[in-house]
Amino acid sequence: MPLIILAQITAASGKEDLVRSELERLVAPTRTEEGCVQYDLHQDNANPAFFVFYEIWENRDLWQAHTNQPHIAAYRAATEGAVADFQLNEMSKIA
Repeated sequence: MPLIILAQITAASGKEDLVRSELERLVAPTRTEEGCVQYDLHQDNANPAFFVFYEIWENRDLWQAHTNQPHIAAYRAATEGAVADFQLNEMSKIA
């Protein structure tokens, strides 16, 4: 059964452009990873500090492998102190 990931990222005040740029850098390499079915980045129209990744992975193990990729580590280092809030939900489609 595919794993759906909903990752919600809120940039710290004044760091919206930095966080957006670093999030955008994740898209191309992630889409080439084994098990990645869908990896889409969204930005809230009313709140430019709020971003959402909607992801579909073939399974949890392949998603876990994604979280250990060098581009994810680079993102974490580049945005240290620039993210005010991060929430992640692992979900399953029911209908």
